[in-house]
Amino acid sequence: MSSSVTPTEATGLGPLAEPRQYCVYTGALLSEAEAPALSPNARAGGEPPRFCGQCGRRMVVQVHPRGWDATCSRHGTIDSEAWERIVLRQRLGESAG
Repeated sequence: MSSSVTPTEATGLGPLAEPRQYCVYTGALLSEAEAPALSPNARAGGEPPRFCGQCGRRMVVQVHPRGWDATCSRHGTIDSEAWERIVLRQRLGESAG
């Protein structure tokens, strides 16, 4: 396994970077007054994102036994391992502060 930094790690989360303008599960614009309805599995974090949070485009998602990869044609690729590392860091930072 290579120790080089992937483009996603170097630039943040690409299609899932904050601040997001679109819901990653429905593609709905987040600035709209009504929150999009999500499936129970999506609310629990059991589904991969299907839409880019930056531009709302449908992403190419490949699910494999160890997780998933999601690619936006404009904002790059993110995988489940990188996503989980970032979420874990955020949670640890919140609990320490």
